[in-house]
Amino acid sequence: MPALKDSMAQNRLAQAMATHSPLSAKLAEEAGFEALWASGFELSALYGLPDVSLITMTQHLDMVRAIAGASSLPIVADIDTGFGNAVNVVHAVREYERAGVAAVVIEDKTFPKVTSLIAGGRQELVRIEEFQGKIEAACATRRSTDVLVIARIEALIAGQGQDEALKRARAYVEAGADMILVHSKQETPDEIEAFIAAWDGAVPLVLVPTSYPQMTVERMRQTGKVGLAIWGNHAIRAAVTAMQTVFAQIRADGGIHTADGTVVPVTEVFRLQNMAAVKETEKRFLR
Repeated sequence: MPALKDSMAQNRLAQAMATHSPLSAKLAEEAGFEALWASGFELSALYGLPDVSLITMTQHLDMVRAIAGASSLPIVADIDTGFGNAVNVVHAVREYERAGVAAVVIEDKTFPKVTSLIAGGRQELVRIEEFQGKIEAACATRRSTDVLVIARIEALIAGQGQDEALKRARAYVEAGADMILVHSKQETPDEIEAFIAAWDGAVPLVLVPTSYPQMTVERMRQTGKVGLAIWGNHAIRAAVTAMQTVFAQIRADGGIHTADGTVVPVTEVFRLQNMAAVKETEKRFLR
């Protein structure tokens, strides 16, 4: 599996598509994305649960392993707050590296966290020193520096402003973070662009422009400071849209005669399942 930093160097800015399953990972790879975002939000939604630290490390890690088996793209693992304190981070980083991830993203909120973009959500940050310890633990645990440790800043989400966000970002780089993910729930890129303009750190930034879609790849490239763009939840949202539309059509029509023409044929699912390889294996070995 290629290193994420190699992909960023080759593309000047790598794009990671959210994934919640091996199937969505395959589709993202076929679409041409350079990396995958193993999203905690998407996996929570797949289970029909809110993104408030209810999904366990075991559940997420099992899915990451399955995704790694289905795709050759670098995986950026969304491990929320690291599943606890620095001791938990040590265990998590060790296991995620064994699973084959290219990067882990740890956010500086308290455990259990609340999803960032929910209106009126509880957004509590840990002390800077505590989070520095988590970053140091992650860096000390990884066996290869090809596995990037990305510190996610939630100060803007928590309404604590640019100065606090920049203070935290600099402290996390001092602790060893390879990249800084700065998050915002503003509906325009202004807040993020102000952070980028003020950013004087030596490491590249990661953006997740879910709430400010005007922030295009080209706009990010022009800053010269963004190394990775994460499209954070569009896989699960696209799946929900498609299922709602098709299910409603079937109910309205009292059958599948209209809807059947709007979905992929079963042969396309067979292709994604690699049924051709099954047939070849049967031909070769079943006696």
